[in-house]
Amino acid sequence: MAAPLTPTETYPVVHRTGIKFFRRVTRGTIGILREMGRRGYFSRDVLRAFADPSTYLAETVRQMRNIGVDSVPLTVIVAAFIGAVVALQTRYQLFEGVDLSLVGLASRMMVILELGPLLTGLVLTGRVGARMTAEIGTMRVTEQIDALETLAFDPVAYLVVPRLLAATIMMPALVVLADAVGIGSGYLVSVYATDITPTQFKTGLQLGFTTFQVVYSLLKATMFGSAIALVGSYEGYVTEAGAEGVGRSTARAVVITSVTILVLDALTAAVLAPYLRA
Repeated sequence: MAAPLTPTETYPVVHRTGIKFFRRVTRGTIGILREMGRRGYFSRDVLRAFADPSTYLAETVRQMRNIGVDSVPLTVIVAAFIGAVVALQTRYQLFEGVDLSLVGLASRMMVILELGPLLTGLVLTGRVGARMTAEIGTMRVTEQIDALETLAFDPVAYLVVPRLLAATIMMPALVVLADAVGIGSGYLVSVYATDITPTQFKTGLQLGFTTFQVVYSLLKATMFGSAIALVGSYEGYVTEAGAEGVGRSTARAVVITSVTILVLDALTAAVLAPYLRA
């Protein structure tokens, strides 16, 4: 057992500031390592829970509806405005004499490679991730998870694995829908609200296109869906302190998931962007 720390007030005044600083850094580092260890053990439990399909398969189908089908209206609305705004902004930023087919190219590149998966992930973080955390967190504070353990149900297999599978499967499907709607809205706005012809937009849409660009978008979507499910489920699973703890866990899950998605987006671009060129 470690010996207790000597109170800072017992040191000379000139030394106290440095001691406080290093103790704060030490406590922060220990806290980060402790949290990494907890998340590592949680990930281990999730992997182990995949060995019990009879517990999570039926629940996975229900979660696919909650996460995927029920999110379609929100996904369509967000994607439609993304595509329209990208097309309008691109058209009116072009200099005179520039080929207007660039509007189609810019719309495709921005929607498929970046804005489609990224904004869909961030929007669903608020809708899906917060819901996951609130549901599991409420079950934790009302001791329903303890009841599952008493009934010989693995709570990780019943609560976490279905949400992880559903989010990982449905997020790419939602991103495909978002990409299609975004490009479609960009086409409609370009053709009917600006001086771009359908042929010019379609020419730009096909310029430099490769199949890997779609794969890149789906890869991002898969990672974002897994991040939403894992972070949301973990924060709900470790919720404490009643209703106040549920609210705190939900807010923390949204923030952590949003930052995680942005980091994954940057890392994916840094690694795979050179392979997107036709």
